[in-house]
Amino acid sequence: MEASRKTAHGATALAALAGIAAAGLVLGVAELAGAFFTARATPVIALGSTFIDFTPPWLKDFAIATFGTNDKAALFVGMAVTIALLAAVLGVVAFRRWALGAAGVGLMGLVIVAAVLTRAGAGPLDAVPSAIGTALGLLALRWLMARLHRVQAGSPASGTQPPTDDDADAVGAGTPPTPSRRNFFAAVGATAVVAAAAAAAGRAISSARNTVNAARESLTFPAPASASPALPQGLEVPVDGVDSWLTPNADFYRIDTALSVPQLDLDSWELRVHGMVEEEFTISFQDLLAAELIERHVTLTCVSNPVGGNLAGNAKWLGYPLRELLARARPTSGADMVLSTSSDGFSASTPLPVLQDDRDAMLAIAMNGEALPVEHGFPVRMVVPGLYGYVSATKWVVDLEVTRFADKTAYWTDRGWSEKGPIKTMARIEVPRSFAKTATGAVMVGGSAWSQQRGITKVEVSLDGGDWEEATLAAEASVDTWRQWSHEVDLEPGSHTIRARATDATDGLQTEERADPVPNGASGWHSVQFTAA
Repeated sequence: MEASRKTAHGATALAALAGIAAAGLVLGVAELAGAFFTARATPVIALGSTFIDFTPPWLKDFAIATFGTNDKAALFVGMAVTIALLAAVLGVVAFRRWALGAAGVGLMGLVIVAAVLTRAGAGPLDAVPSAIGTALGLLALRWLMARLHRVQAGSPASGTQPPTDDDADAVGAGTPPTPSRRNFFAAVGATAVVAAAAAAAGRAISSARNTVNAARESLTFPAPASASPALPQGLEVPVDGVDSWLTPNADFYRIDTALSVPQLDLDSWELRVHGMVEEEFTISFQDLLAAELIERHVTLTCVSNPVGGNLAGNAKWLGYPLRELLARARPTSGADMVLSTSSDGFSASTPLPVLQDDRDAMLAIAMNGEALPVEHGFPVRMVVPGLYGYVSATKWVVDLEVTRFADKTAYWTDRGWSEKGPIKTMARIEVPRSFAKTATGAVMVGGSAWSQQRGITKVEVSLDGGDWEEATLAAEASVDTWRQWSHEVDLEPGSHTIRARATDATDGLQTEERADPVPNGASGWHSVQFTAA
């Protein structure tokens, strides 16, 4: 009895392994076939994007707070674990009742196809890679199940006749001795190798067919009609560890809903402007290059940034003023919002007056003197000073619809976030970091503060609950950029807590009241605990 139970457990484990190998083949083959279609045609991207679409705000905030800009990597790991578990279950079911297992595989295939077809811009042909992958994965599973049943039944491991629902009863039925499991493991290994090779080939083909990077590198930009004002001296404080005033492109935070970065062709890209306007039109990338461009330094901040978080960055942007674009379109009476949509279906609702005033909201085409990085919206994205990105900073933008808040909603407002997202005043402590160890005596602390469109006028620091002392502010480039600050504190040995708060030129002292990012951005005074020794 004990031996029989061990045999059954062993067969279950092998069936689960076979299910995982077959699932790998589904994804690998679909990746290879998808290389001849679009990124949205691959199952992993489609399933991940669908999951993001249905992610509640609290879970999104948890992912960003826990993993930061590695949230997408964490999602892929989570998906891999989930797919492996489901595949293992289907493998066991298929071993015991083939018809039921096959039905489960078919159902999963339908789910994948549905996820693909609901992607923005997807067509019927985009379902082909998933269909091919599912069909070959199902055949591989039949092949592996046939071998496993013969191993368990002790019959020769030749042939690939698929099992029937009665095959499970053949175990121990007086057949010849069970052959070595080596052949079964070889079959599983071969399936895994084919899956990995197919996935690698798919990525290589996709990379070879991708001409976006070459197009980026070949771009040259005209001198702006309105260059960025000359930067004053003293923008950075003399405190080691404070972030650079200008954020390098490679270090600029990235938070968006795109699992696969859109690869848009410059020659075919166009932006459609329509809706409640007197003139509807489209513009090309060449139209933007020929237009009167402006260049400005602007600090962007993500609404998911917690108090003291690092989801903020400052860059020099080159682009075409959105107020000029809208002046050509001539919005009609009653319009109060512009719904911007990216190539991957993300949308943002921006108050129309914000895009028409003098704050230099733009269609950006360059970042820090070079073409936009693909991850940051190449070829064109929106940059709007003073608003959180979820209502303004649409990347890979392809559509602007002038409409009304009462008539249309956007991606994150559909998920419980507020319609309008003005950036809140914030002071951030960057030195010392949380739980750091510092020297005793006179120690310099520092950080950054921002209040886009209002400007920072004062930062104050409190040590261990003591009086608030005014910090030294670095020079200000503009009200649309962050401002560094520094302060000297005298530290005794032991644990300490430092707090910082900022004052802006319009609303005064930032609020002490703590608020989570949902629904319109975090608030509260940043504090850091550290040790002097």
